[in-house]
Amino acid sequence: MELKIGDKAPDFKLKDDQGNIVKLSDFKGKKVVLYFYPKDMTPGCTTEAICFRDDISLFNKNKVEVIGISLDNEDSHKKFKEKHNLPFKLLADVNAEASKKYGSYKLKNMYGRQFYGIARTTFLIDENQKIKHIFNNVKAENHSKEVLNKFI
Repeated sequence: MELKIGDKAPDFKLKDDQGNIVKLSDFKGKKVVLYFYPKDMTPGCTTEAICFRDDISLFNKNKVEVIGISLDNEDSHKKFKEKHNLPFKLLADVNAEASKKYGSYKLKNMYGRQFYGIARTTFLIDENQKIKHIFNNVKAENHSKEVLNKFI
């Protein structure tokens, strides 16, 4: 089932970079930017994370939580956050549980090789945990500005 604007955002239970359990339902009553990205420390994912980092004051001012999700484990997220001074949660979806619920776990093709992984996708979720907007095939550079323009 593909998610659409207006659908209730699926809840999940994942660990953050500190090993704490985080659920989407923990953020009920808040706006959330939920961005799925392929891999910590890669060029595109680093660019995307840094853009969100650089715009975090605008998200905070508008009471919007930014949460990144990838298949990387907590240790990888911790290193990624520390290296780039990322001030938002990164969640470890090592079993692709949340990625599958959101339809971001897809068959990909790189250099003639097929594999399953995360397709860069962002969901804007309102205070009632309804999906307000979906960005598919995200371009990492300046994506946070694109999100700000849609969400705020």
